[in-house]
Amino acid sequence: MKIWVDGDACPKPIKDTLCRAAEKRQVTLTFVANQWLNLPNLSNIEMIQVADGPDIADDAIAEACLDGELVITADIPLAARCVKKGCIVLEPRGKLYNQSNIGQALNMRDFMDGLRGSGVDTGGPKSFSQKDQLQFANALDKLITKYLRHC
Repeated sequence: MKIWVDGDACPKPIKDTLCRAAEKRQVTLTFVANQWLNLPNLSNIEMIQVADGPDIADDAIAEACLDGELVITADIPLAARCVKKGCIVLEPRGKLYNQSNIGQALNMRDFMDGLRGSGVDTGGPKSFSQKDQLQFANALDKLITKYLRHC
């Protein structure tokens, strides 16, 4: 199993959870970011550092990911690109994106972006919590278990 991580905005507790899972379950974990990340020195964890700039890491992930692989991102447009390629997408709060719900998520994101663009204060996302971390860890474990069961 290969897991791609949009590393630029990934919360530290999620990075830690992913690294522990990669070590314990021996899955391949690739972080893509425009800044260097301090990661464990394990053969199945790698870091790809891309140039600084908007969407460069997103583009690298979207181009490299393959059907059936797992992508970790909170970026809805990137999630949509990866789902279109047949990937499973999990966001850091534990929400799973697939063909049945990514269109709605993208429409909501575009709507909120339009509101912000016209000056409406939408409040932004809530703070990342321990509950979010637990939901992510549970969803990740289910996905890895399901994958390993089918190998």
